[in-house]
Amino acid sequence: MSLEQDVAAARSAVDALEQACGPLTRHFGDTVDARRLRVDVARLRDDLGLLCGAVRPRALGPTSPAVYWDDGLDDGLGAPSRTAP
Repeated sequence: MSLEQDVAAARSAVDALEQACGPLTRHFGDTVDARRLRVDVARLRDDLGLLCGAVRPRALGPTSPAVYWDDGLDDGLGAPSRTAP
């Protein structure tokens, strides 16, 4: 299977899980366990979106904005404005 097919299958499985858990959580009302189940299903959906919908991060290189704003000073105890307690 291609990546797109795998992502579609995973999203379909999360949809099916959500549909299966909906009636079940309604039987138990607003209990801690029912809320946790709803949150867990939502987290699956979010994690799948983060994993499959996000652009992979690049390694920091010379074109990184951090390079432009770095003053070259160590912010630890060795920095001029820092003193030991």
